[in-house]
Amino acid sequence: MPARILLLTTLAMLAFAGNSLLCRLALRESAIDAASFTAIRLFCGALTLWLLLRLRQGRRPVAGNWPGALALFTYAAAFSFAYLQLDTGAGALLLFGAVQLSMLLWGWLHGERLGLVAGLGTALATAGLLALLLPGASAPPLQAALLMLLAGIAWGAYSLLGRGLGDPLAVSAGNFLRATPLALLLAALMLGQLDWDGPGLFYALLSGALTSGIGYAIWYSALPGLRASQAATVQLSVPILAALGGSLLLGEALGLRLLLSAVAVLGGIALVLGSRQCGGS
Repeated sequence: MPARILLLTTLAMLAFAGNSLLCRLALRESAIDAASFTAIRLFCGALTLWLLLRLRQGRRPVAGNWPGALALFTYAAAFSFAYLQLDTGAGALLLFGAVQLSMLLWGWLHGERLGLVAGLGTALATAGLLALLLPGASAPPLQAALLMLLAGIAWGAYSLLGRGLGDPLAVSAGNFLRATPLALLLAALMLGQLDWDGPGLFYALLSGALTSGIGYAIWYSALPGLRASQAATVQLSVPILAALGGSLLLGEALGLRLLLSAVAVLGGIALVLGSRQCGGS
């Protein structure tokens, strides 16, 4: 892999993990509420992507569509509200597992058949997520966990809806622009519960402009230099990076349940990806 592609890929994975870390940091350490965080993140992401698109393409229009924007808004809102209670690592693992499993399920429903190894991998990843949700002292709050699973399913739908729509940067810019009014409407509906402060606004701005807007632009720059199997496999690092960041920066515990679930989920998905690569798909 060329050094440039390796650097871009590393920065993109750090940005994706940073989204989880910044959201959890904002909602735990500052006064900002989840609805405000979502609205500011989407607005700043839209503005950043639009500026990047203008710098690269002049006056060419944004793309995207309303179904994609709705999926993006659902992901961003559920993501923020889930992180009111979830630790960074558990949230990223639930999100990532739900994204991958929902996309695998979509493929299966549309005629893609899994071989023995891929089937075992899917079962192992599903069991890892279920184990994380089982009642117990170290289990994440069920409502928050379900919200993060919803966020993952919505992000999977967003990814599927965006396939074949052309320039990913133009599509993302258009979808972020369309999703912003939806987030503002959510904030208006929760007007009496809105709150923010300087640090919370700063974390939301960073999440929108840096780890969302610029992070996605970096990822799209790296993708042409990656095989599909490499692009899928490298994302296995995101929950690990998020968990390490939560432990180092927020003092969150890396419990045995989380570690075992991570091994099962990420190992299972790695089996699926490995079997596809060996099969030439």
